[in-house]
Amino acid sequence: MHDFHQFLYVPLGRIVVTARETDHVLSPAVGLWLPAGVPHSARFEPDSLVVSETFDAERYPLPYTRATVVHVGEVRRRLLLTRMRSSGAVPEDAAVFTELAGDEQRLPLPRPASTAARAVAVALLRDPGDPRTATEWAEALYTSSTSLRRAFRVETGLSFSEWRTRARLNHSLALLAEGHQVGAVAARVGFVSANGFILAFRRHFDRTPGAYVRERTERAVG
Repeated sequence: MHDFHQFLYVPLGRIVVTARETDHVLSPAVGLWLPAGVPHSARFEPDSLVVSETFDAERYPLPYTRATVVHVGEVRRRLLLTRMRSSGAVPEDAAVFTELAGDEQRLPLPRPASTAARAVAVALLRDPGDPRTATEWAEALYTSSTSLRRAFRVETGLSFSEWRTRARLNHSLALLAEGHQVGAVAARVGFVSANGFILAFRRHFDRTPGAYVRERTERAVG
């Protein structure tokens, strides 16, 4: 267990990382996020090559709370191998973190700049299940709901409702990847019903949550 986030990748060979009684098999096709504070151990096959990237937990908010396997495609693989081989300049940590932590399916979510809208965005990214309406947020921040809604529309190109939906759906990806059931994920990210969550998920990702989980599983074992 350590106080920083760690990303592990095995371009050669195979290792098994055990975290909270769950085994995660790493191969050249997948990497593993180990959030700060998660106890773990590892078993290495002979001649395995391991790439480790670490990130300050206070500077870099990770969308996972448990050890989570992620697909390593060509872009991520090249980035990791370049950093491993380079003795000179390498990409900034922030750029590397963004590439490794971002889900390939995540919806674009521009951040608003004005004070009130930014405060709401930060709060919703921290807890997307917060049920407060734009009017309730505006009252809490001593502004008008019209001003708050306008700020989201002008500064992000999205309505408040759409921005919040995208934040909820993006957060749901990490929860689904951690193995939570669809109904539990729907409730946790703020949808009134599992059916509403499934409909919104399909509208934005062109697949159901169940299909998304199956695709991730197939990539991980492939």
